[in-house]
Amino acid sequence: MSERMHPSDASWLQMEEPTSLMVITAVLWFDEPLDWERLTQVVRERLVERYPRFRQRVVTGGLLGTVRWEDDPGFRLEAHLRRTKLRPPGDRAELERMVGESMSTPLDFSRPLWEMHVIQGYEEGCALLMRVHHCIADGISLARVLLSLTDEHADGSGGRAAYFETVEEEPPGTLGRLLRGARTVVGSTRAAWKRGAELLAEPIQLMDLAVEGARGASALSRVLTLMNDPPSPFTGELGRVKQVAWSRPVPVGKVREIGHGTGSTVNDVVMAVVAGMLRRYMDARGQPPEDVRAVVPVNLRSPREPIPRALGNRFGVVFLPLPLGLVDPVDRLWELKRRMDKLKRSPEAAVVFGMLSAAGLAPAPVERMAVDIIRKKASVVLTNVPGPKRPVYLAGARLGGVMFWVPMAARLGVGLSIFSYAGHVTLGVAVDEGLVPEPRELIEDFEAELESLAEAVRDSGHSRPLH
Repeated sequence: MSERMHPSDASWLQMEEPTSLMVITAVLWFDEPLDWERLTQVVRERLVERYPRFRQRVVTGGLLGTVRWEDDPGFRLEAHLRRTKLRPPGDRAELERMVGESMSTPLDFSRPLWEMHVIQGYEEGCALLMRVHHCIADGISLARVLLSLTDEHADGSGGRAAYFETVEEEPPGTLGRLLRGARTVVGSTRAAWKRGAELLAEPIQLMDLAVEGARGASALSRVLTLMNDPPSPFTGELGRVKQVAWSRPVPVGKVREIGHGTGSTVNDVVMAVVAGMLRRYMDARGQPPEDVRAVVPVNLRSPREPIPRALGNRFGVVFLPLPLGLVDPVDRLWELKRRMDKLKRSPEAAVVFGMLSAAGLAPAPVERMAVDIIRKKASVVLTNVPGPKRPVYLAGARLGGVMFWVPMAARLGVGLSIFSYAGHVTLGVAVDEGLVPEPRELIEDFEAELESLAEAVRDSGHSRPLH
């Protein structure tokens, strides 16, 4: 079987560079070792057999160099699902080192563009490292696919675990409102959604619909005319070496307490803590903390929409200005909430999706120009994905936690990922070693900023009305 790759997927192949691999990385850790035979069966039945992209390779041919998906005649699951052992002492630092090293290793383009490693010797259990090229799917879709391998109970009873407990409703909080606004503008009328197949087949048409009317045109103008972000420790020429670190899981109840004291959502609070973390990092280096933008991927598929078997990329981005210039952590939270609320109805995400899709049809130099327009506007990538609200199991082993990262592109040397699971929130940091030599410092700043904000909210005693 052979089929043409959608332009919005092909664009990720064009963007790949040795210093910036377009690979999504996820690491899962477990309280006990995984049953290898059972895991192999789950991966074969729920991943490889269900989603054709995991047994197809990328081929380029024809006078125009058309990129296509083609069944890999020599596909073997054992070439993609492997076992490895973590170096002593088998702690989180060693696991972080292994994950960071993997980010510098390209996938083999002669085979389907994914790999999964069971990492033995991690604490009392094990870990699972999965790497998938961005041309297969976007990060949110891949997170849903990965967690669809899990069950509600260790013995597999009760059915597969639901990826989102919010699958029948929108994601909570300000981010949910932002997503609703972006989805509304993908087709500026209800008819646009009914023509979904046409839009996927004709990205130029999607671009036209996305910018239709004054709001879309205004959003496109804003994206194109945004000033580039100022120089910061987080941007510059990238090298090949990457490092990662992640925080201790933070109870959602603790974050919610801060939100109750300020009239903010959990997402507002976590985003504000991230802004404070970046401020602390800059301040420690004697750099005046200036506001910087985070490029935030926005899922343009409804949570109610089943994951298509062909997967693919269906997301846009918005540019969230982080208020690093504010000293007081509560003021910073209120200002960030105000900015998030301003973005909640923004058509930006749909506009950028249209730009990427249209660029995917263009020659490589034109495509790179379009992508550069986007990525020079920000300093960090910030991704937020909600996971299951209750513990889940993979091949009988209880999932202890999850972290993931989308690629860092061109000059963006910091990728930030927020993942919620089983009543806890975890922040992950991926960095270019030449720009941010020690990601653990950012994690320490995150944890310190969370305590600082909680204390400041307690001291303030009341919430300030928002305007």
